[in-house]
Amino acid sequence: MPLARRIGLVNTMVFTHLPSNFLLMLVPLMPTFGGAAAVLWLRHLISQMDVPTRQSYVNAVVSAAERSAANGVTGTARQLGTALAPTLAGLMTPALLLAGGPFLVAGGLKALYDLALWRSFRRVRPPEERN
Repeated sequence: MPLARRIGLVNTMVFTHLPSNFLLMLVPLMPTFGGAAAVLWLRHLISQMDVPTRQSYVNAVVSAAERSAANGVTGTARQLGTALAPTLAGLMTPALLLAGGPFLVAGGLKALYDLALWRSFRRVRPPEERN
């Protein structure tokens, strides 16, 4: 990915995912269904850009013997979040008194995750970025 070569894998993961999270938070704030659908569509266009860079980063910084396990853990954690999200959103909606509450909470938590990831790994460079 040209962007990853230019700014690095971790920066690409975070800087492409953060706008996606903010777009998610905008969905319930849109005044019309069309606006909400457009924002959600834009979000989906960029929301998975971090996947190949994440896989590349994990494979670059983990030893060959640990790659399979590391990819399994990161993939499983991602799938668990996807599987549990609808249930949590259903439980959360009445408590927040907002139908759009889960969008705001999910976008905010995902943004915090991205910032924590960037803070934790911005100095852990794969071999091809060390120069």
